[in-house]
Amino acid sequence: MGLFTDYDSFLFHQGTNYETYKKMGAHIVEENGVWGTRFVVWAPNAQSVTLITAPTGWENEQWMERTDNGVWERFLPGVGDGDAYRYLVTGADGVKRWKGDPYAFRCEKRPDNASIVSNLYNYQWGDGEYQSRRDNTKVLEKPMTIYECHLGSWKKGFQGDWDKDGFMNYRLLGDQLVEYLGYMGYTHVELMGICEYPFDLSWGYQVTGYFAPTSRYGTPDDFRYLVDKLHRAGYGVILDWVPAHFPKDEFALGNFDGTPLYESTDPLRREFPQWGTYAFDHTKPEVRSFLISSAFYWINEFHLDALRVDAVASMLYNNYDRAEWRPNMFGGNMNLEGMDFMRQLNNEVHSKTTGYVIAEDSSPEWGITEDTSKGGLGFKLKWNMGWMNDTLRYIALDPIYRKWHHGQLTHTADYAFSENYVLVLSHDEVVYGKHSMVEKAPGKIEDRFGGLKTLYTYQFTHPGKKLLFMGQDFAQDREWTVMESLDWHLTNEFGHRDVMLTVQKLLGIYKQFPVLYSDSKNPTTFEWINRNDSWANTISYIRRNPWNYNGAVLVICNFSPMEHHDYCIGVPLPGAYERVFSTFDTLPGGGGPGEVGGDPMLQATKEECDGREYRLTYSLRGFESVIIKFPEAQQ
Repeated sequence: MGLFTDYDSFLFHQGTNYETYKKMGAHIVEENGVWGTRFVVWAPNAQSVTLITAPTGWENEQWMERTDNGVWERFLPGVGDGDAYRYLVTGADGVKRWKGDPYAFRCEKRPDNASIVSNLYNYQWGDGEYQSRRDNTKVLEKPMTIYECHLGSWKKGFQGDWDKDGFMNYRLLGDQLVEYLGYMGYTHVELMGICEYPFDLSWGYQVTGYFAPTSRYGTPDDFRYLVDKLHRAGYGVILDWVPAHFPKDEFALGNFDGTPLYESTDPLRREFPQWGTYAFDHTKPEVRSFLISSAFYWINEFHLDALRVDAVASMLYNNYDRAEWRPNMFGGNMNLEGMDFMRQLNNEVHSKTTGYVIAEDSSPEWGITEDTSKGGLGFKLKWNMGWMNDTLRYIALDPIYRKWHHGQLTHTADYAFSENYVLVLSHDEVVYGKHSMVEKAPGKIEDRFGGLKTLYTYQFTHPGKKLLFMGQDFAQDREWTVMESLDWHLTNEFGHRDVMLTVQKLLGIYKQFPVLYSDSKNPTTFEWINRNDSWANTISYIRRNPWNYNGAVLVICNFSPMEHHDYCIGVPLPGAYERVFSTFDTLPGGGGPGEVGGDPMLQATKEECDGREYRLTYSLRGFESVIIKFPEAQQ
């Protein structure tokens, strides 16, 4: 009797087998009193499939038996954990192809590409307390500051705990990430490039192993240790995941059984020419079972908190990156099958696992984070690419010209509540000639440091969750490259350390005030004081709860090198306001209202300003941003 039962097959071919990985792939089992590994692979159009392994000799082919519905199986005694294997698939076209296992739990380190048998259940988890507190229905109510990290270039070296390519092991990475996240005050880490991939310069976005943590940094159990370590310290773990496309490497999914199996048979939907990759065919139920099983696998077997879905826009449009394209059944360009897949993915993950799903989406389409019952796609959160693009275009201008483009800065608030957003300054913004964050603005280096601190203040107080890519929090001054370590020595240099300490303070302030992180689609939680002071390059606003000003804060951001003495800010309440943060706080002597070491208390006077009954005055320095706490007693 095979491992893959008739019921498994029924669900698989319906597109609803969300734990296909428990039967497909290579599983260590005991059969008739003999221990070995049973191999199961789907190749419905293959003429034959044989198996070769290291223990049985790479030249000794083991014939697999075809069962109903195109599944091939074979039990090999004596083959177990750590043993390498490949499939030799004689396709429908008569061509023999060496293929890796689509469901492999472990793969050889590139440039080798054989699959490796790996036991799913050896690791002893210690994150039970964290798991018991996890609730994916409460994501919007909790603080979320994400540290986006590429493990291979976070730190590199060639001694001790590093391998010959300079890669640290997952275990050491876990230990050191916990220390850094704790020092800075992040709540989550988002990991790039974990699903196995062959080409370093793809950053992990051209995946060949949808069930295998990359071997660059160790074994699957080493990766489990990393997640376990982070969870026991209280940090959430998000994984970048790519269900839109896959590379054309000969050993991978493309033409798996001599036909377009995982990719579309339609030549106008089969590829993304810009990326040089195949597009998954989301119309096929078996592909849906494969992809949603991958999502379940990472959440269930590696305890991940969330998946960040890459390139959502490519699954929304039939004409995405295609000069020639096929319209949908209604004649339009929307990819109806891709949208249906994403709805199914989100419904099943959110209802049947402890995880949730985030969209990396550059489209203007409505409803990415709306519930599927209301016609949305059902993602929990969406990257706010509009905020990123508008704000960085503004930052790139010389301050003398910013007054003519003030709307780029303020427009983002007009749609801040249209979706459940994450404000992102990601890896994509610091590569390929876009400059590092500190190099994006013109001017003297001290002005660029000051402007960057004000940008981060704006980000951390604007509606939406937060994401910074590694190195941005200490103002790395060169673009990121996947082949080199971050320039950690900069953290001890004056301006860079000042930026790092400012981010550290912002991370603390953000978690201190619920009005900054209790996100909802309620626009009353953001209230402009003055959005129109373009000549001063300055904005001011209030973050509050939906009902009153209890726990509210006001924010003033000066995007100009000019000082504004006795700057007027209209406020709704009388009383004593307290400055709890200034971008000058981390400089020698501290910060204050216009002078070093000044009194942080500000008294509202009954004078009209900004159309409000009361006013505060604050001597705002060049590129200074401040966060001011409302009075405790409310009227």
